[in-house]
Amino acid sequence: MTTAPHSCTAPGRTPALDELMAEHTQPLLTFVEKLVRDHHLAEDIVQETFIHAWQQGTRVRLVGVPIRDWLTTVARNLAVASLRQVAVGRERTEPEVDVTQPDHADAAVAAAEAVSMLRRLSVEHRAVLLHTYLAGRTTHETARALGVPVRTVRSRHHHALYTLRTGRRAA
Repeated sequence: MTTAPHSCTAPGRTPALDELMAEHTQPLLTFVEKLVRDHHLAEDIVQETFIHAWQQGTRVRLVGVPIRDWLTTVARNLAVASLRQVAVGRERTEPEVDVTQPDHADAAVAAAEAVSMLRRLSVEHRAVLLHTYLAGRTTHETARALGVPVRTVRSRHHHALYTLRTGRRAA
């Protein structure tokens, strides 16, 4: 393992960078790939790490610190920055989902209005609607259940709906 002080950009020292890359590329790639879980992104980050090392050149003088530790720290910082950038990009591009919770108040209001409207009807008209709508009976079944002619059921049904629609009693 190579330890600092390490210089990779001194004049005529490009073989040092090649040597550094040959020795540390695979371990760095494995490390970064575990962080970002994307092989191509990990390759880009490792390349950026070596570019950073190349740009730092003779300033990379970490006495007693292994160069791999320095490279790993740079790679980790670049990976974290990349993941943050991806997360911010997702926040900007993902449409906001409007999560509406079911509101039972509307159903309660509708039920109260229905009861109020049904109370405006006569007992006979209300009975016809209850049999036909709530019980699901046909006109003939309703007539038999109420003991009235079919035409009376039809007439009461018509007048009850008219009263509910208009809010006033049928003439």
